[in-house]
Amino acid sequence: MNYSVEDIQYQFQRLRMTETSKELPAFLRKAESHSWTYQEFLRELLTYEERRREEKMIERHLKMAKFPYQKTLGEFDLKEQPSISERQLRQLSELSWLEESFNLIFLGPPGVGKTHIAIGLGLEAIQKGHRVSFISMGELIPLLKTEEYLRKSQLQMKKIRSADLVIIDDLMYMAMDQNEANLFFHLVNHLYERNSIILTSNKGPEEWGELLGDQGITTAILDRLLHRSEVLHLEGDSHRIKHRETLF
Repeated sequence: MNYSVEDIQYQFQRLRMTETSKELPAFLRKAESHSWTYQEFLRELLTYEERRREEKMIERHLKMAKFPYQKTLGEFDLKEQPSISERQLRQLSELSWLEESFNLIFLGPPGVGKTHIAIGLGLEAIQKGHRVSFISMGELIPLLKTEEYLRKSQLQMKKIRSADLVIIDDLMYMAMDQNEANLFFHLVNHLYERNSIILTSNKGPEEWGELLGDQGITTAILDRLLHRSEVLHLEGDSHRIKHRETLF
């Protein structure tokens, strides 16, 4: 029975090897021109399929992460931020803390690079196959409050809870009422020792009680966040102000 190239492509599609199916004619031409052996041909096909699946997975995970922008750790200017060393940054980029479900808390005034480092670590995690979810505290609270009755909020919270790394930006940026603090506690409790969390905040944990308004909830949240965590204090002037652009 004779098989056409189209028949073989269809079989690849049925095996969910769509990327290989598309490129099969090009691979066949290359195999002929380079006189590949059967093993060489198969290795080239499988390597290509594996690489494309990995690239597509990274694309999906980047879309899921919802970063406000993409800045790598390599773009972070250590000269502008002496509070963290090159060695510390390299150590964090190895992601051993993520594999051990540790949390990272970046504290410091606005514009010192907290969010940049958090996103850079998120990008590193995605490149290594982890699922990441980024959200600001201002976006998180409305989601938690509407999760009970809005399908869209339910889906977004499901993605956040299923992520290996959850990045919450601008924690304690504004005060919460008791219901909001209680909902946030339940999220932290769910993530505790299941996922890693990166938090950025311009207020230290000692100030969180005032913003949460309930010392009992504050203690419970801190107990879970700080149990297995590394707290890094970033200092200095705002990079945005220092490098601001003007019209005139």
